[in-house]
Amino acid sequence: MPDSYIPLPLPGINSGTFWESAIVQTYPVVPYAREQLTEDQIGQLLWAGRVSCGIRESKHAKGATWLMLYVCRADGAWRYHAQEHCLTKHLREDVRGDLADAARNRCFIAQAPCILVFVAIPRCGTARFGRRWLHCLPIEVGRVVERMRLQAIALGLASVPIVEFDCMGVDRVLTLSRQEEPLYLLPVGWPAGDDCR
Repeated sequence: MPDSYIPLPLPGINSGTFWESAIVQTYPVVPYAREQLTEDQIGQLLWAGRVSCGIRESKHAKGATWLMLYVCRADGAWRYHAQEHCLTKHLREDVRGDLADAARNRCFIAQAPCILVFVAIPRCGTARFGRRWLHCLPIEVGRVVERMRLQAIALGLASVPIVEFDCMGVDRVLTLSRQEEPLYLLPVGWPAGDDCR
């Protein structure tokens, strides 16, 4: 199988984590341990975002084309395809340090084993829902981020949503198209114990 394509494992739906305990654990935890995330864990996180976008199993269902997710790891940047539930190689180099620079030099971002980048395509949403969609877009993306953060907690992982960053810097790092607008960075990884600050 080529190294530019990763079919993700099927998601699990019974983690045993109670809703209330997940809510109280949604605080940011930094720094991150060095241990990498598995494809099972990454697939589970992306599945949680996929469900909250309303993507269905049927390939004939209309997907949430207004939102793209990029997965940035040590082995490069990958683009998530929700309908097929797979990753394809977008960039071959490790861009986590560059993303940290674009986010005001927050070094803990570069330490995270995985950075999820949420990129909106506003034109796709307005074509389907009208101009009011532009007002709803940040709310919808925030809903996806929160679902993925709760999924991270269910997996024992920590995440920190980042909204303050240089958009043009992230554009350059990920070589985004003109239609794509980065809205969130979500570093995810194992919490590094009691030395968090």
